[in-house]
Amino acid sequence: MLPSISIFSPALVAALRRALRPLVKLMLAKGITYNFLSEILKEIFVEVADKEFRIGEKPSTDSHLSLLTGIHRKDIKRLRHYAHSNIEIIPHTVSLGARLISLWTSDARYLDENNQPKPLPRFIKEGGEISFEGLVTSVSCDIRSRVVLDEWLRLGVARFDDKKRVCLNTAAFIPVHGFDEKVYYFGRNLHDHAAAAASNLLEESPPFLERTVYYDELTADSIKILAEKSESLGMESLLAINKEAIELEKNDILKNEPRYRMTFGIYYFSEPAQSEKSAEMKNSMSTERENTWNSA
Repeated sequence: MLPSISIFSPALVAALRRALRPLVKLMLAKGITYNFLSEILKEIFVEVADKEFRIGEKPSTDSHLSLLTGIHRKDIKRLRHYAHSNIEIIPHTVSLGARLISLWTSDARYLDENNQPKPLPRFIKEGGEISFEGLVTSVSCDIRSRVVLDEWLRLGVARFDDKKRVCLNTAAFIPVHGFDEKVYYFGRNLHDHAAAAASNLLEESPPFLERTVYYDELTADSIKILAEKSESLGMESLLAINKEAIELEKNDILKNEPRYRMTFGIYYFSEPAQSEKSAEMKNSMSTERENTWNSA
């Protein structure tokens, strides 16, 4: 028998409900049913319990995992095997494209006087190393620049200017079109954001940066202004961190030390405000507009 929901933190349950709603909307829109999701959840429960909740250094028994997860022991063995064999697949356009974009937005040779990615001549015969063909060749000799360019034009990552130079769409770090590419970034970015917030809630140290600014009494015109400002400042921050990281990586490659990965992300969201506040809450805020910095 499943435990009563009342034994869990009501605040945590409410937060999980809120966090899951947009995911359920996405799943329903893409035809993923509850039955299919429930099987995925079983696999993840077993995987995480087996990896993160061992007693000492010994592998968990099926009985222990069943106790932790509430999943019947007859399913545990099958699910454990599947969880260990479930390897993430990174689309090739993502792995190669990320390296190219990182170089184009951080290497001084490819930046203009405003530290923005230069429009690049298409071929080496036109611009030497500082060309789109030269850029691709500097990262990989196994793929032709024409193949990369065709894919980037399709995805909306690049375009031609009036001089037939290749221009990087700096707003398109997540491709405009390719669904598999967008889904990869969706999963990676959402995981890392959730992982940071969950780690902070579990009081694992050191705490991760996880902040937002929240207002709910704005007009559509103000929302537009803030959206444009957020995109501009956000891109500045992303480019600055990317430039610093690529320089540090050049030095770290020579060090015989454990490796770590990092993600620094920025997002913006808006929707019509709902009248959820009571009159008492409205009155308490009448002398000062709401400005909340949140951290998990």
